[in-house]
Amino acid sequence: MKKLVIALAAAAALTSPALAADMAAKAPLRAAPVAYAPTWTGCYVGGGGGYGLFDIETQQRNIPTGLPINRSVDQGGRGWIGTLQAGCDYQFPIGANQFVVGAFGDYNFSNMRGDFTGNGGLVGLVSNTEKVDWYWAFGGRIGWLVNPQTLTYFSGGYTEAHRTGFGSYLTAANVATGVGLSGGTNKGWFLGSGIEHTVGWIPGLTWKTEYRFSEFDRRDNAEFVTATGVLTGNVSRDKMFTQTVTSTLSYRFNWGGTPVVAKY
Repeated sequence: MKKLVIALAAAAALTSPALAADMAAKAPLRAAPVAYAPTWTGCYVGGGGGYGLFDIETQQRNIPTGLPINRSVDQGGRGWIGTLQAGCDYQFPIGANQFVVGAFGDYNFSNMRGDFTGNGGLVGLVSNTEKVDWYWAFGGRIGWLVNPQTLTYFSGGYTEAHRTGFGSYLTAANVATGVGLSGGTNKGWFLGSGIEHTVGWIPGLTWKTEYRFSEFDRRDNAEFVTATGVLTGNVSRDKMFTQTVTSTLSYRFNWGGTPVVAKY
């Protein structure tokens, strides 16, 4: 019996390595996949539209004397806007927060219009409509990432807007005076704020909505005789303000990701 136990123990010792060799090796643990958050670093182009209002502080003045002819009045208009944009952004961290700075430019064609009601003097009504038909802007923005997909920001910069000229005034008796105003380009600055969010179903696509306030330098618009084009010696001294809200769909180039290593 003792010999049998010794024989069985020896056989087990000899066969254990062979059995271990035949057993399948345990698969090595794989590292958890690395998650990628979208980066806002890169350039973009976009287009969209919106709505806007303009207000004009206006007063008729005589150029030879420099004296006002009447009191100052406010008037303006409103209408739709179409916009085309391009720009570049750079994302960087400060502590645990992520920030974005960038530069951009946009061109906007608009139909913001309203009736010009005269300057409060002898002229009562007017036969034509004043209009802001285009404006452009160049500036920068700085923003904070609420989360990897959502950017809130402030913007500011330089802008120019074009106001069309229009023809004859009408008197209170609805009789044409034959006098009109020239149009021209107004120069100014703007401040804005907005929010931009990635569109998840197409990488690189974002949707942005921005409010913008613009103030333009005071400008003298020459008064002329509509029949001959001869200047009357009077001007309409105008200062214009605009407020706009636009939404833009943009496509970002160099769209990549910042690795966020998952913990496990």
